[in-house]
Amino acid sequence: MRRWFGNDWNWVVAGLVAAIVVPVLSFVFLMPVLVAAGIGAFVFAGLVFLLAPRRLFDGLDEKTIGRGRLEFVRELMAVAVPAAERLEAAAGRITDKPTAARVEHLAEIAADVFAKLEADPQSVGAVRRFLSYYLPRAAEVAEGFAVIEAKRAPDSKQLQEVGGVLVKLEDAFVHYADSLVDEQLDSLNTDLRLIQASLKEDLER
Repeated sequence: MRRWFGNDWNWVVAGLVAAIVVPVLSFVFLMPVLVAAGIGAFVFAGLVFLLAPRRLFDGLDEKTIGRGRLEFVRELMAVAVPAAERLEAAAGRITDKPTAARVEHLAEIAADVFAKLEADPQSVGAVRRFLSYYLPRAAEVAEGFAVIEAKRAPDSKQLQEVGGVLVKLEDAFVHYADSLVDEQLDSLNTDLRLIQASLKEDLER
């Protein structure tokens, strides 16, 4: 299962460790129960803090990027990340292997877009519609396929229709993921032109 931003696994781990620490201190090291419980609470609080999932885009300079833009990206991700999680869950419920693989691929592309966007939040304009529209709709379509497939007598025509939409969505996902790379290539092409102009000027002197 892919780890998405904002999971609360730190609370689970901290609770398990604290639940082990308290009886060990009490019965093995013969500490008073209240002392052991106090140490357990300290361990729990420390682990919750140390293992807390970082907030998306933490560490980036808000002054450089713009606080408003950063919050805008976070708002989009608040919708997009749960949709990506739903995609992955739907892939696990779909029994048709090609369709399940396609839905899993959609989730992988979403993760790739998230990573690229975190590296460069200012490129959000290229994938705004992907995050706010196509990703949530893809989750709905994938879940719909799983629901239809789970019927005792699934409608093969309906499955084919929904599967066809997933194929087109895969094309759209690839398009938007590549659009982030295209933005970087545009910058590279500009740099290359400037370098070539400088080289030509310097070498002709």
